[in-house]
Amino acid sequence: MEKITLGGGCFWCTEAVFQRLEGVSQVISGYMGGHVDNPTYKDICTGQSGHAEVIEISFDSETISLEQILEVFWATHDPTTLNRQGADKGTQYRSVVFYNSLEQKEVTQNSIDEVAAKVWDDPIVTQVVPIAKFYTAEQYHQDYYNQNSYRGYCQVVISPKINKLKSSYATLLKS
Repeated sequence: MEKITLGGGCFWCTEAVFQRLEGVSQVISGYMGGHVDNPTYKDICTGQSGHAEVIEISFDSETISLEQILEVFWATHDPTTLNRQGADKGTQYRSVVFYNSLEQKEVTQNSIDEVAAKVWDDPIVTQVVPIAKFYTAEQYHQDYYNQNSYRGYCQVVISPKINKLKSSYATLLKS
């Protein structure tokens, strides 16, 4: 299994999207990129810990490539807005790719140039940085959409992303 860590706003949204992809075996919501040890959600929400809300994706690269994962990433969040996704504002919601190897860094940079830049008119502001210490988010954040899809936030913000995924990337979905 290969791993990549992505931040694209609220981790409830990104987790729900990537859990549905064939070849993705695990998606864990957490925090990365800050200066506070063992941060809590409360720490993250202040924007002062330096962490981003992220998901750690474990995937079988023989089934789904990093290029395909990144294509879905660019399509399901806005990589052109600095420290913001929709109504969520702050550095904790920044667009970021934490790579595990120089190969992942290169694939990500190529994907920005070849895919993201063609999808979005504005400049891509996604950070591409080396992996840092990953802190797993509290249990109630894990598998959030699947357990709470009836909630207002899920219906208004996450469900449209899932619908876009189903219509644009049906061939990549788990059966």
